[in-house]
Parts: sequence; structure tokens; C-alpha cells
Amino acid sequence: MSYEIIRLIDKPEIKEQAAQWFHEKWNIPLEAYIESMEECLSKRQPVPQWYVAMEDNRIIGGLGVIENDFHNRKDLTPNVCAVYTEKEKRCTGIAGALLNEVCTDMKEKGIDVLYLLTSHTSFYERYGWEFFCMVQGDGEPDMSRMYIHKA
Repeated sequence: MSYEIIRLIDKPEIKEQAAQWFHEKWNIPLEAYIESMEECLSKRQPVPQWYVAMEDNRIIGGLGVIENDFHNRKDLTPNVCAVYTEKEKRCTGIAGALLNEVCTDMKEKGIDVLYLLTSHTSFYERYGWEFFCMVQGDGEPDMSRMYIHKA
């Protein structure tokens, strides 16, 4: 399998493609992704950041780093968000490669603690993440799992 992990700041011309892809996966308004990606490209702050895995010219996986991934613990920041790998590409190491890239890149930007909100119970541990606590997602009836990664 030949794919490449790309930081949006290194290839700004994929912004619209990436925003559309994340929008289709997570059903968050397209404008929210565009706005966050434009903030990323302004390079004013280390957060937000966006990353994709590309095979040829097709996005096959991606994730972002934002201040808060729609939960009540505003003190647990920044958050890795929107982690997704296309179904036919799962179990091939793409998500792990993306997670490793984001942790390395954020450490280089001076951020060595990241948080991640998920319903998964064992996936992230294999990439060095640890369960941290339960948090209340915005508009969610049930609590969700918050993970932490320290570089």
C-alpha cells in the first residue's frame, strides 16, 4: 500500500477537498471545516491543524487537532478529532500513522499533551493513548471516553 500522510499546512491546495471529505464522514457543516482549515493555514497558532492520508489523489484517512471536540471539559485541550479511515482501508495502519504524525507534529509545535474523545474502548491504546476520564459530549445523553497522549 502506498499512501502519504500530508499536513494541510504543507499542501493548502487540498483544503476544499479535505473539508468536503471530513464533512461527508462526520456530518459537521462544511463551513465549520473550511473555517478551521483557514485558521490552520493562517499559521497564527499551533491549533487547529489538519492531516490526511492520500493514495494517489484520493483521501483515504484523516484527522484534525482543535481546541474542543464538542464536550464539557474545556480544560482538556487540544483535542484530536475527526479520526477516520475509509472502510476498505481499515486495519492497514493508516490511523496509526496519522496518530503518530499528529503527536510528533504537535510536540514539535510545543504541545506535548493531546486529548481525544471516542466511543472506542481499545483502539487507541495500541498507539500510546491512555484512558483519562469520562466526559459529557455536547447534546449527548451518555458519557464518552476521553483519552490522553503525552509525548
